[in-house]
Amino acid sequence: MDSNREQLLENGNLKGTSRTEEEVHHGMTVSVQNGKVRRVLSNLQVVLLGTKLSVLLPTIPLSFVAVYCGFGKAWIFTMSLLALTLLAERISFLTEQVAYYTGPTVGGLLNATFGNATELIIAISALNQHKLRLLKYSLLGSVLSNLLLVLGTSLFCGGLANLRSEQKFERRQAHVNCLLLMLGAFCHMLPMLLQYAGDSTVTGGQALELSRALSIIMLFSYATYLFFQLWTHRTFFESNEESNDDDDDDVAAVGFWSGFVWLFVVTIITAWLSEYVVGTIEDASKSWGLSVSFLSLILVPILGNAAEHAGSIIFALKNKLDISLGVSLGSATQIAMFVVPACVVVAWIMGINMDINFNLIETVSLTLAVITTSIALQDGTSHYVKGLILILCYIVIGICFLIFETPMDEETKRTNMHLRLKLWMKE
Repeated sequence: MDSNREQLLENGNLKGTSRTEEEVHHGMTVSVQNGKVRRVLSNLQVVLLGTKLSVLLPTIPLSFVAVYCGFGKAWIFTMSLLALTLLAERISFLTEQVAYYTGPTVGGLLNATFGNATELIIAISALNQHKLRLLKYSLLGSVLSNLLLVLGTSLFCGGLANLRSEQKFERRQAHVNCLLLMLGAFCHMLPMLLQYAGDSTVTGGQALELSRALSIIMLFSYATYLFFQLWTHRTFFESNEESNDDDDDDVAAVGFWSGFVWLFVVTIITAWLSEYVVGTIEDASKSWGLSVSFLSLILVPILGNAAEHAGSIIFALKNKLDISLGVSLGSATQIAMFVVPACVVVAWIMGINMDINFNLIETVSLTLAVITTSIALQDGTSHYVKGLILILCYIVIGICFLIFETPMDEETKRTNMHLRLKLWMKE
């Protein structure tokens, strides 16, 4: 009997029980490991394949291959720009995922920060390469595309889809954005007019000082706008948020820390590809026979925000114009009142002389676009004719910059300005 007990016992435990515990422990370990693997694979599937734009995923490695294999600059520009289209949409998606865990206030700040991360990264890349004209064109193009193309297409498609009913939206929200955009146009116009007020050799430095002072004012106004939107007057924007809540399942597809890690990775890749876009756009311009102003003002903003633009149109088709206005006007306001002055301040810190003078045609185009948009939104209702007018305005500006090319050399521009002033004084 003792021998049987010794056979059944080993180290004070039943042999069968010990083996069973080991199997259970091993099974739990394998289950935990399989759970981690499943979460990683699930995140990969959601982040990389969770959008219809995932068909552009091969363009990311192809961009790096094109650079290191010495392909033509036009090919590098094309691959990198298509990859940025996908990455811009993924940054917006990951920001929304992180915002699920942070609440409406912090989530609003995250959306305000990363909402136009692609434009900001391209701007910093251009600033780092001292391509100030390209920087200004890309930012101006983003504002114009949001104000005229995105908003116009949304109003046009929404009007056609709802012919039997009048589309309405919250006027107070639109008025606040339009007022900020008018302030931005006002700040852009003054440095340009200053050049015509006296000798260009003297006013150049004054325009730079004025631009830096106005940039600080613009940043202050945008910070005030965020405080207004997120704290003191949230009721102006609540209809926008409620409509979003109705469509969402309120369940995040990506974990909090996973979202932050993916957001960091995607932002790094976006910054890398932005360097390629900025460095090859002039060679692509020569290869395709198109002006740099047209590529940076029209093509880059359209492709860079294609997913966001499509979302705005879809909401308009569902008769949810408040969300469409939040996308188009919100993005335009953020770029004009935050990204542009932030670039001026960053350039100031880097020792680069950047002003907010966008030249005559560019500044007039911006001002007219803001005025036209404000008139279209003043009564709080919409129909397809308003959208069509905004689209046609964008086409007119696109044709203008298709045939117009600003001189590459800043010294040439200043010389021509000085000659025009001399001729005007002689007359």
